[in-house]
Amino acid sequence: MFRALATRTIRWRPLEGAGLEHLTLSPKGDGVTATSVVIGDFEGRTFGARYTIECDAGWAVRAFRIQTTDGRSLAMTGDGAGNWRDASGASRPEFDGCIDIDLSVTPFTNTLPIRRLALGRDAESVRLSMIYVPFDTLEPFVDGQNYTCLEESRLYRYEAADRTFAADLPLDEDGLVLDYPTLFARL
Repeated sequence: MFRALATRTIRWRPLEGAGLEHLTLSPKGDGVTATSVVIGDFEGRTFGARYTIECDAGWAVRAFRIQTTDGRSLAMTGDGAGNWRDASGASRPEFDGCIDIDLSVTPFTNTLPIRRLALGRDAESVRLSMIYVPFDTLEPFVDGQNYTCLEESRLYRYEAADRTFAADLPLDEDGLVLDYPTLFARL
C-alpha cells in the first residue's frame, strides 16, 4: 500500500484567492503528528492559523488543536474509537462514532481516512461520519463523507454524503493529496 512514513514537509495553495499551507508530517513513537501553518481567505474572510493533529499508528485521530492568529482556539482529544472530549475534559457525545476529522482549509485531512482504511479497488465505498471544522467559526459539527478507492495507493474519490460535491484525489506514495480539483494544488 503506502510506504513507511518519514518526516517530510508539504505545501499546498488554494486554487482561488491567496493562501498557503506549510505542513510537517512526522512519525512520533507509535503514531504520526502533523503540524501546519495555514494562511488565506475562507469564504471572503482572511485567516491565519496553526494546527496540530496527532494520530495513532493506525492513523486514527487521537488529538487535534487549532489556534488562529485572532486568538480563537479549539482542542479535542479522542480515544481512537470515536469518543471525544473537549479541552476542559468534558465529553462531546455529539461526535460519538467520528474517528476522523476534516479541517475546511486543508487537503491534508483527506489523508487520514485514506491511510486508516487502506481501501483497495475491490472494497466498497465507505461512508464515514467526520468531525468537520470550518475555520470561519471553529464550531465543529458532524459531516457525512464517502471514500472510494479508484486506483490503489494512487487515486481515491471523496464525495459528500449529500452528493453536493465530489472529487477524485490523486495521491503521492505517502497517501498525501497531490491536487484537489477546484480547491488546492500541491507546490
